[in-house]
Amino acid sequence: MPELSSQQAVGIDVSAVADTADPVHRFYSVLGSGNIRAALIEPSGLPPARLIEVQSGDWGKASQHAAAESWRWAGVWAEDLGVDLEINACLERRGAYLILRTRVRANHPELPSHAPHYWAADRPERHIHDLFGIRFSDHPDPRRWTRHQAWDEHTFPLRKSLAVAGDQPLETAPDCDYPFLKAQGASVNEIPVGPVHAGTIEPGHFRFQAIGETVLHLEERLGYVHKGIEKLAEGRDRAALARLAGRVSGDCTVGHTWAACMAMERAAGVEIPLRAAYLRGILAERERVINHLGDLGALCNDVGFLFGYYEFGRLRELWLRENLAWFGHRLMMDRIVPGGVAVNLSQDRAERMRQSLDALRRELDELITILDANSSLEDRLVGAGLLATDTAAALGALGFVGRASGQTFDVRKDAPYAPYDRLPVRVPLEDQGDVSSRFWVRYKELRAALRLLEQMLRDLPAGELTTVWQTPREHAAGFGAVESWRGEILCYVRFGEGGLIRRYYPRDPSIINWPALEQLVLGNIVPDFPVCNKSVNGSYSGHDL
Repeated sequence: MPELSSQQAVGIDVSAVADTADPVHRFYSVLGSGNIRAALIEPSGLPPARLIEVQSGDWGKASQHAAAESWRWAGVWAEDLGVDLEINACLERRGAYLILRTRVRANHPELPSHAPHYWAADRPERHIHDLFGIRFSDHPDPRRWTRHQAWDEHTFPLRKSLAVAGDQPLETAPDCDYPFLKAQGASVNEIPVGPVHAGTIEPGHFRFQAIGETVLHLEERLGYVHKGIEKLAEGRDRAALARLAGRVSGDCTVGHTWAACMAMERAAGVEIPLRAAYLRGILAERERVINHLGDLGALCNDVGFLFGYYEFGRLRELWLRENLAWFGHRLMMDRIVPGGVAVNLSQDRAERMRQSLDALRRELDELITILDANSSLEDRLVGAGLLATDTAAALGALGFVGRASGQTFDVRKDAPYAPYDRLPVRVPLEDQGDVSSRFWVRYKELRAALRLLEQMLRDLPAGELTTVWQTPREHAAGFGAVESWRGEILCYVRFGEGGLIRRYYPRDPSIINWPALEQLVLGNIVPDFPVCNKSVNGSYSGHDL
């Protein structure tokens, strides 16, 4: 990266913007006043995100200033450019996105860590170290995270020099020596759970330290279903990337595909038709309703209230069958494509969907009265799994996990995109932070989604389903942010030669929310772990890229 002056910034006078309401300009001025060499750049494709480049030696100090200015740390990714490795960190404040960027030499990849200033940076930086070989000099936890035993310590699979098939033996050594925190004291018990579980769920290991049944400490170990998504994306065309994105986490196929298509469309300078935007919104809100129904039922099941489990499961199944009938797929996979959508909604089907909304409302009105009057359900949910408001803020907790602990952020409202920039988005909020709050935020979000669906069906404009695609120039990059049912999904895409993908990074909300589980289970009894875990419902697949 060339030497940068702290005054280099698209004609911006640092002194003039010190008190500006624009959080990006204000932050740029803060960096300048802190003698950090930086450049504010306005590249095409990245808006609504803005870009600030800093020298690698100032990387840690820049994050320290960002934390002091109350920027939320949202993600980090790297890219192999040959001689250099480029590192990007995404920050957010009041709906403004900022990409902080620097470079290090590939033959000496060392960088200050953001983890001393941001809790959420811990594991993502370890992921980058494992896959790129970038050493974060002051990182508080040097243990491997993503690598497990699949590669030796000198092999970094996201470097361009390593082929997608890799060069490792077919059989991987067991990952049995991970240095978990050891139990201390004669009365402390160590309880290992997983990675293989009794149910049909993905693998994850949970290591408890407990006195009796009271949890003193929980440490997670994830990454067992690492799929190589970032490597598999390289060299794909736009359609193939959209299909891959839809499989990052199967229960969030609409959210991830939308984010990937949004990033590609911005890189290509393509604007989708308004009808396509509304249809994407309909798909996304149906995904929200279906998953919240499933989670509400699962929370009932985890405390032995089988009536609620059966009823919510029945309602979810009815909507899944409607998806198949109306959109050709129960989960609506591959219905969003670059440039628009691959499915239409006839007037007859739109009317049938409105009738379905009314039917679900009537069912929920009756069901929620029963749930609200059930004292045994209340006894198990209220006060369990407490995530304090300040802890949620420090973690940057997203979606219903954050909103049950007083965090108001929602991409649809704070950084709106079509069609939500035309709709009244209501964001339910609770501040108790317990399992009960996460239950009721889900329920309220479900009802809000029904209102949004009703309005989108009423306002659905006529028009085309896709727009003409234009091949993006080589090195064109795009950024997408979408509010999925779990929370904010971020996506970064860079194109290479011939319109093929050079770099794809999806950040699932679970990457941010999994550490919340380690905090909210403290002081609870071990038998309450299943309901605490389900109240977060992090995606293993969304984490294990």
